[in-house]
Amino acid sequence: MNLKLKRTPGLYVVGFMGAGKTTVGRHLAHRLGWNFFDTDQEIEHAEGSSIAEIFDRRGEAEFRRIENAILRQHVQWIERGRPAVLALGGGAFANSSNRQLLEPNGISIWLDCPFEVVRRRVGPTLDRPLARDPDRFAALFEERRESYLLAHIHVIIESDDPEITVDAILEHPVLR
Repeated sequence: MNLKLKRTPGLYVVGFMGAGKTTVGRHLAHRLGWNFFDTDQEIEHAEGSSIAEIFDRRGEAEFRRIENAILRQHVQWIERGRPAVLALGGGAFANSSNRQLLEPNGISIWLDCPFEVVRRRVGPTLDRPLARDPDRFAALFEERRESYLLAHIHVIIESDDPEITVDAILEHPVLR
């Protein structure tokens, strides 16, 4: 493991829904021998409800509050020296308070996946509340790109093979 990674015990995988954050994050953590956490899965476990149920019953604002609390908890563990790769929900990095929390505590990695690929991967679904309306889904994709551009590392997804993406992340100059 290189020295930069030893000093940066938090890697935050960000990007739009369907970009492969969970899959790539899990492979990256395995390669590094670090813990892996998916914040959406953590929220569902903590709340005993699916993301869709939280959105439908309690609203997006409450979901974002819970999301921030989960992120804060993981960052505290990372600050205490527990290295981890976190896959963030698609909207987490669009929230400036979340970015401010993450900024001094690791490196953010944007998986820049083409819209046609995310649309294929997500497909028609009720499980993803913000993907239910195809026009809103496309607009949200464009809207969030502005925030994702603020990530430390930008990896363009050119393959469905997560190992190719992990190689690109680990070869990035920011981590060298």
